[in-house]
Amino acid sequence: MNQPGFVVSLVAGGVAGASVDLILFPLDTIKTRLQSPQGFERAGGFRGIYAGVPSTAIGSFPNAAAFFLTYEYVKWFLHIDSSSYWMPVKHMLAASAGEVIPFSLVQFPLWEYLKALWSWRQDHAVDSWQSAVCGAFAGGFAAVITTPLDVAKTRIMLAKAGSNTASGNVFSALQGVWRSQGFTGLFAGVFPRMAAISLGGFIFLGAYDQARSMLSKVGRKSW
Repeated sequence: MNQPGFVVSLVAGGVAGASVDLILFPLDTIKTRLQSPQGFERAGGFRGIYAGVPSTAIGSFPNAAAFFLTYEYVKWFLHIDSSSYWMPVKHMLAASAGEVIPFSLVQFPLWEYLKALWSWRQDHAVDSWQSAVCGAFAGGFAAVITTPLDVAKTRIMLAKAGSNTASGNVFSALQGVWRSQGFTGLFAGVFPRMAAISLGGFIFLGAYDQARSMLSKVGRKSW
């Protein structure tokens, strides 16, 4: 990938990040309130679910832009043949370089794998809408298996100052949820989380591929 390719990834990533936050911020607010130890209604219910949307969308543009720039650069730098068994590792390294969270380590290798499989089945590269579908499946799967970590994060954020949970120990938070609510507590909010992230994966990764494709065409014409 040459320098114009990196610029395209930077801008396309920013557009994708802002788009998904504008649409899905309210669903994330509902999910967080469902996971609150206070209960959904006491945590705010459906009140003010759009509060803070503009500032979040503005902040997500540079974050998503930096993520995709790093992601594409690491993929280009490692330059492993697409038939190699090391491809998932490359995508995991690229995702972790952009954002070190377990969710990305699951979502992005699976997204790339599904795109490669679909491309192979139809004998040509996937379209943006197909990339979006792959992103939805990858995001939904990653959302489900990382829900306990998301519950722990929410409990830590909402814990009273000075409590064991507020110390930030994820395993301690998970143990507390398991003792008080069992398996269902660890997966509290899993369905809205899966729905929101599946939709988010569809918008985020589909918008990224679409914006990247459009910007690349504009770049080729200008060159």
